[in-house]
Amino acid sequence: MADEALFLLLHNEMVSGVYKSAEQGEVENGRCITKLENMGFRVGQGLIERFTKDTARFKDELDIMKFICKDFWTTVFKKQIDNLRTNHQGIYVLQDNKFRLLTQMSAGKQYLEHASKANFR
Repeated sequence: MADEALFLLLHNEMVSGVYKSAEQGEVENGRCITKLENMGFRVGQGLIERFTKDTARFKDELDIMKFICKDFWTTVFKKQIDNLRTNHQGIYVLQDNKFRLLTQMSAGKQYLEHASKANFR
């Protein structure tokens, strides 16, 4: 439980710090989002490399998605994905209705200003 609280606090402080640097004019808002995306990508890549180093190679995309939805998500977030959808053309959508990293932010109104300015791709 303490590890979870520390992780959530660290995550919130990282996001807050990146946005504060944009507000102080150090970097523009679009670069802040890119910086957060790159940090998230690198952390996710490192976690996947660590979790899969002792497993057999995946046969196809479906095996990869099963691993992410069951094993990876359960280990990192202590729950399975709520829903997995695909268009059968290589596009997968993972749905977590109670994603802990966003529930803290969505509970308050202080982030609404940033959300409206964000240019999500």
